[in-house]
Amino acid sequence: MDTMCIGGATVRSAISVASTRESTRDFLDGLDRPITAEAADTVVLVVSELVTNALHHGGGTCILNLTAHPDSIEVAVQDTSPLAPRMRTPDRTGGTGGFGWPMVNHLARTTAVTRQAAGGKTVSAFLPR
Repeated sequence: MDTMCIGGATVRSAISVASTRESTRDFLDGLDRPITAEAADTVVLVVSELVTNALHHGGGTCILNLTAHPDSIEVAVQDTSPLAPRMRTPDRTGGTGGFGWPMVNHLARTTAVTRQAAGGKTVSAFLPR
């Protein structure tokens, strides 16, 4: 099983999310058993969404863990907020978002939110290989 841990940015910036996407691509490119380009694009999209949400809604810092299982890629993002993501009606005028969590749930085989004993939570998505 291949794993990688990336410490999240301490500021809310597009640069830190872009760097996380690049690190995710490097992880996926280095797998002993490669995944398709389409599957890799999906993993990168989910990483981008979960990290962006953690930085924006979860206190400004996060930790990303990627794990390659035999039949899936696990994306797990830990942040300091105890509040779980929620489904809401997307704002089609471009003001407040609301598209990300439904998209992650659509793309993933399964998602989970685990509260941490020390505070905060981990949001996980399991994507097909």
